[in-house]
Amino acid sequence: MSAPRRAAALVALLGTLFLLGGAATVSAHSAVRDTDPREGSVLKSAPREVTMTFTESVGITDDSLRVLSPENRRVNAGDTQHVPGRSDTVRVRLNDDLPDGTFTVAWRVVSADSHPISGAFTFSIGKPSETTVPVSVEPAVNPASGALYDIARYAAYAAVSLLLGVAVFVLACSPSSAEPLRGLVRAGWWTLLATTVALVFLRGPYERGTGPSTVFDPALIENTLTSRPGWALLARLALLAGAAVFLVRTEAALRRSAEPKPAVLAAGGFLAVALAVTWAVAEHASAGIQVPAAMTSSVLHLLAMAVWLGGLGALLTVLHRSSTPLAATSVTRFSRIAFTSVTVLVLTGVYQSWRGLGSWDAVFGTSYGRILVVKVCAVVALLAAAAFSRRWTARLSDDVEQPAQKPVPEAAPEPVPELEKVGAGGRAAAGNTVPAAAERGPASVSASATERTADAIPEMTAETTADAIPETTAGSPSAPSEPSASPSVSAPPSECSSASSSVSAPEEAGVRHRSLRRSVLAEVVVGVAVLVITTVLTGTQPGRAELETAAAESTAAAADGPTASTTLIPFDVGTPGGHGKVQIVLEPGRVGENTVEAVIIGPDGGVATVPEIRLSFTLDSQKIGPIDAGLTNKGGYWGTESLNLPLAGTWTMKVTVRTTDIDQVSETRRVKIAR
Repeated sequence: MSAPRRAAALVALLGTLFLLGGAATVSAHSAVRDTDPREGSVLKSAPREVTMTFTESVGITDDSLRVLSPENRRVNAGDTQHVPGRSDTVRVRLNDDLPDGTFTVAWRVVSADSHPISGAFTFSIGKPSETTVPVSVEPAVNPASGALYDIARYAAYAAVSLLLGVAVFVLACSPSSAEPLRGLVRAGWWTLLATTVALVFLRGPYERGTGPSTVFDPALIENTLTSRPGWALLARLALLAGAAVFLVRTEAALRRSAEPKPAVLAAGGFLAVALAVTWAVAEHASAGIQVPAAMTSSVLHLLAMAVWLGGLGALLTVLHRSSTPLAATSVTRFSRIAFTSVTVLVLTGVYQSWRGLGSWDAVFGTSYGRILVVKVCAVVALLAAAAFSRRWTARLSDDVEQPAQKPVPEAAPEPVPELEKVGAGGRAAAGNTVPAAAERGPASVSASATERTADAIPEMTAETTADAIPETTAGSPSAPSEPSASPSVSAPPSECSSASSSVSAPEEAGVRHRSLRRSVLAEVVVGVAVLVITTVLTGTQPGRAELETAAAESTAAAADGPTASTTLIPFDVGTPGGHGKVQIVLEPGRVGENTVEAVIIGPDGGVATVPEIRLSFTLDSQKIGPIDAGLTNKGGYWGTESLNLPLAGTWTMKVTVRTTDIDQVSETRRVKIAR
């Protein structure tokens, strides 16, 4: 597969896995801490304003809070504003002389980590009344716009990994051939540019909950460009322009086989850090506790991820090019870089986990904690895969150092002893072959050796020779006693060993390269799985915020006095005329006995009758319930006077409306029960 196709395949793989990771339901990090008036409360006089407090700072628009009368008319006296000095609290003033009845507050804000959230609650003035405002609101994010936004967001993560990781691999590891990696760097740059532009246009529909058809709405684009996420995206585009200049300068230097200048490398490092900051300022690190430390940790986490994952992609690409095998020194350098990156990922991940959890109770008691446990298990598997890669890297390094310790002898002819017997009474000759004689052939070698030996040992006699070579008899042909004595039969042991290792060494190196490829591939797969889990984790409300919200709700419920709770729930069984609303009044809405009245409001707005209404209550935090309310038909409505709720807190109320013998539908709502 060519380098460009490999690059496209890698980007597609990462993008797909990121998309799968983001397919889970996203719950934003901010949550409602308190409201004034309280949800479901009944006031004696009309309030002057409505105030909402969240668990972290939120972004607002002019109509983030909409207060609607029982006739579904807006009663806001002005735009939504932050309470002075409180970025987590918003308010809106109300008109004077509000009539009695049930009012609905529909709200939509953007949490500090850039996720939009929305909801609604009701309060009553004087006494509860019927209302034409549907309590259920549209989802915070339009499904189509949210899917497109997530695709662009996760593809941007994959692109920055390719851009930064491959660039670091080329500059720090000096592979023998950087040609296939140029395609990866370019793919990363272009993908990051395209996704950033897409995010600028998709941000508006994502925040407002509108469909993709409003992607070019000038008002939404203007709102995006004046918000903090929009500023971060614009800064990212400017940094990409600088990154393009850096890549051109660096590529030109590498083509000349020259090292980039220190100033150019310093500029590249600044661009990498600045790119990481554009993510940190728009994510949850910019809100909550210890913001400076969290921002620093987030930047380091993203850089380490990019260097490690992008470097692994570059290493896989080079290892699969058999024509230009990667030098072991390059693999060793990347092994050290990868080890450092994983260490940074673990350290920053531990800090971010502590910041998100806050206590041990949140580990298994919250969704964030349970997903975090899965991520830790995946990280352990990642470290195991990295250990295998480091082992094969060390073996390749040994292959490089071994020849330096034991040099291979030159292939020059070695002096070989040669014995000859020259008939009875002749002379025994021992001599050495020489290159000149070797060129004249075997016969000349023996003759020359015999002549030199005769000159060198004039006193040697046949008897002496016979004593030296007892296995040969006088007059017999000259024959060595051992086959290894003849150079024409076998080579010296040193040459045999050298020839054997020259054949096996390439094969052994090939086996180790293939093993390294497999271990690196496993490392990439596990690493991407870790990133998939991380994307799910970033879309989950931190355990600290979840516990704080639950505690605030319990405290508010405990502090509330006796009050009545009115809930209006739309329903639709899917048959003609099988839709309407059920209004449930719970009084006094506290621990102990309560009275429940459930009234069906038909499609025409009048009171309707149904064969059956069932109502149950569940307290998930204490694993209590479901408790059946035991409603009975009271003639025009269904009710009970003996509903006993044992604990204060936020209960899940489930109502089932049966319109015929076979048609029914169930809906759930959350209600607060005071002490």
